[in-house]
Amino acid sequence: MDEGRSLEAGAPHPVPSPGAHRGSGGGPARAPRPEPVPPVNEPVGPQAVPRRPVRGALLGALALVALIAAGAWWLHGLGYEETDDARIGGDIVAISSRVPGTVTSVRVSDNQRVHAGDVLVELDPTDLQVALAEARAAVAEAEARLASGTPGVAVTETEDRAARQQARAEVDAASSAEEAARRSLDQARAGERLSALQLDRARALLSGGSMARADYDQRETAHDVAVAALASAEKELQGREARLRSAQAHQAEVERTASPHLQISQAAVEAERADLALAQARERQAELNLGYARVVAPADGVVGRKAVNPGERIEVGQQLMALTATGQLWVTADFRETQVRRMRVGQRTTVHVDALDRDLRGEVESFPGATGSEYSLFPPENASGNYVKVVQRLPVRIRLDPGQPGLDRLRPGMSVEPTVALR
Repeated sequence: MDEGRSLEAGAPHPVPSPGAHRGSGGGPARAPRPEPVPPVNEPVGPQAVPRRPVRGALLGALALVALIAAGAWWLHGLGYEETDDARIGGDIVAISSRVPGTVTSVRVSDNQRVHAGDVLVELDPTDLQVALAEARAAVAEAEARLASGTPGVAVTETEDRAARQQARAEVDAASSAEEAARRSLDQARAGERLSALQLDRARALLSGGSMARADYDQRETAHDVAVAALASAEKELQGREARLRSAQAHQAEVERTASPHLQISQAAVEAERADLALAQARERQAELNLGYARVVAPADGVVGRKAVNPGERIEVGQQLMALTATGQLWVTADFRETQVRRMRVGQRTTVHVDALDRDLRGEVESFPGATGSEYSLFPPENASGNYVKVVQRLPVRIRLDPGQPGLDRLRPGMSVEPTVALR
């Protein structure tokens, strides 16, 4: 009875002593099998906590956190626009030669960094040196022709000036003589009229017996002398007028012939001067061509796609290699047309570079003039068939802030993920 109460009360089973249950002979005896403990209705020890309420509270907290995170993400999306369709952009220059020639040496190899002015390729300068010598000889010849023709113009100009002055002096002299002859004629006419009047009075006096015959004869003789002087003055005036017309004609001839002759000489000198300028220009071009025998880098960058080797004959415009200019890089981000609604120039941007696993700072620099599809080789023709609306993308240009670590490791074509802050 006591055992049963102790079991019901939850007391532990008594442990038998080592000498218990031994046989009569003192040897070890089999331990009796313990009787099964009947189930009890109440738990043994401290009160256990139910598990279902704890699990429900945990799920509820997780749901609340997820809801808060979703709300925060939604609010973040209202103030930012991002895309993974973006890449680093840069200038890739096709290096070519400006003169034909044979390559004597190539100073660079693929992936080599160069600076502006570094020699990339050298050509054989022999042919270019010969062309320069010919151009310099042509300049010397043109200078000699110009020097020999210039004094001739001065001599011709002097002769023409002297001829004009002489012709003008002859005209002036003939005009003065003609004027003097005209005055002499006027005086002769006055003397003839006076002698005629005196002769008429003498004739009247002679008929009235008031004048002697000798006096009348003197006045008649004086009148004849006046008439002869008038005739001589008229002939002298006619001669002077003829000489004046001759001098004027000679002056006109000198003016007509002297000017074209001088103009021809001056035109010849101007032609020689133009030939000299042309020869000097060709000399300058020959000097430039000789300098072009050394192909230099136009900017700082990295060489790639080298396609030239020593001994090859190259032509003008043939691409020898490509130079990726690393001095100025940018980001071209293809945003959907629905993303640029609130974008503006100058908005700050964070650019994540996949290759560096680093974020760089920048700002929106410009927007394109058309969508990317319009710049493609075959732009869409929506009016030519069934129309299917497709969301277009616009290549937005982003300028990276200078001086950031990692900019020197950027290369055109790298994938980036820009995020534009719209506020």
